[in-house]
Amino acid sequence: MDYLTYLIYGLPCVLLLGWHLTRRRRLESRSAEIQQRTGSAEPASLHPVIDPGRCIGCGSCLKACPEQEHHEVLGIVRGRAALINPGDCIGHGACRTACPVEAITLVFGSERRGVDIPLVSPAFESTVPGIFIAGELGGMGLIRNALEQGRQAVEAIRSRGKASGELLDLVIVGAGPAGFAASLTALAGGMRCVTLEQESLGGCVFQYPRGKLVMTAPANVPLVGKINFRQTSKEQLLQFWRDAERKTGVKINYQERVDEITREDGGFIVKSSRAQYRTRSVLLAIGRRGSPRKLEVPGEDLPKVVYRLIDPEQYRGQEVLVVGGGDSALEAAASIAEVGVGGVVLSYRGEAFDRAKARNRERIERAAREKRLQVFLKSKVRQIEREQVAIERDGKVVNVRNDAVIVSAGGVLPSDFLRRIGISVETKYGTV
Repeated sequence: MDYLTYLIYGLPCVLLLGWHLTRRRRLESRSAEIQQRTGSAEPASLHPVIDPGRCIGCGSCLKACPEQEHHEVLGIVRGRAALINPGDCIGHGACRTACPVEAITLVFGSERRGVDIPLVSPAFESTVPGIFIAGELGGMGLIRNALEQGRQAVEAIRSRGKASGELLDLVIVGAGPAGFAASLTALAGGMRCVTLEQESLGGCVFQYPRGKLVMTAPANVPLVGKINFRQTSKEQLLQFWRDAERKTGVKINYQERVDEITREDGGFIVKSSRAQYRTRSVLLAIGRRGSPRKLEVPGEDLPKVVYRLIDPEQYRGQEVLVVGGGDSALEAAASIAEVGVGGVVLSYRGEAFDRAKARNRERIERAAREKRLQVFLKSKVRQIEREQVAIERDGKVVNVRNDAVIVSAGGVLPSDFLRRIGISVETKYGTV
């Protein structure tokens, strides 16, 4: 009888344990393989750091990560959770919430790569009382996080009550994801608010190349409700926002650049390219790039040099040089190469594309194998001429036939603008 009892109850347990251990070994083997393949890849934004002394290897963070199904950002290595694919981590933060032992901390930057972040309070207020920061400028590149920050920042401002006299309650600078959500929140709350945008609705999304896939996550936005996109195109997302703008009646002043923000008693004066506004509070929802980073080489002022790709089709049949090693550079080079006729050269000063997502590195590798693209690593552009470009590579300068140059070397944080306002900025090296 005891033998039968052990057989009936014990055998399924043994089989289940064996299945679990086999599955676990496969997971750890695959995680180690991905970690080795991604090598020195660096996370682009907010990302998790896992304390191996506290982690129990339960895998809750893997299940919670919205990117896990497509990119396997997190894995199990030597019995503990690990960030195995840093380049594809886009800062959802769901892993930290899911961890049952609080072993995960979300940080900016790394020991090798610092990130400049304006100092803000939990209510998104900067070191200048009354000026708030939300979205990409504060390090939140993910659209869902930027939308949520814009909403929360305005709710914090609104909780302080109405402005007195002729002061506006709020001036919002920027109409990207954070600025748009902030504008809708202010409208829903009956606030006296003006939103200023120097370009078009969408901010950084508007600047994406045509047809670019946009990764986001469900978010709730006032007056609109739940935005349930996970993967969509730039055009579809912008159309959704334009429809929301029309239906809600939210007003945004386009083609109006903010030049100066100065203090005055009880608030601020915001001077733009068209007018000036007196307001009690300001929300900066601008991008981190500020001005594009330039190469500072002879010939960079030629008309053929641009700093972002809008439509790959316009370069069909041309000899194009793309400069940079991040996602925007790899996406631009791959998109133009995939159009067809013509030659593409991708020049990067580093030894590897360690800041780019795996899928973009794979696109570049495939285009290079198919002879539609040349990759010049450890190279620098020395001079740009009308029909060619001089590139230094392996200690030698080579002249490459060229019709167009796209510089995708990132941007310079608008530090001067922040400094004039009085906002403090800190460089984060893998810190909160």
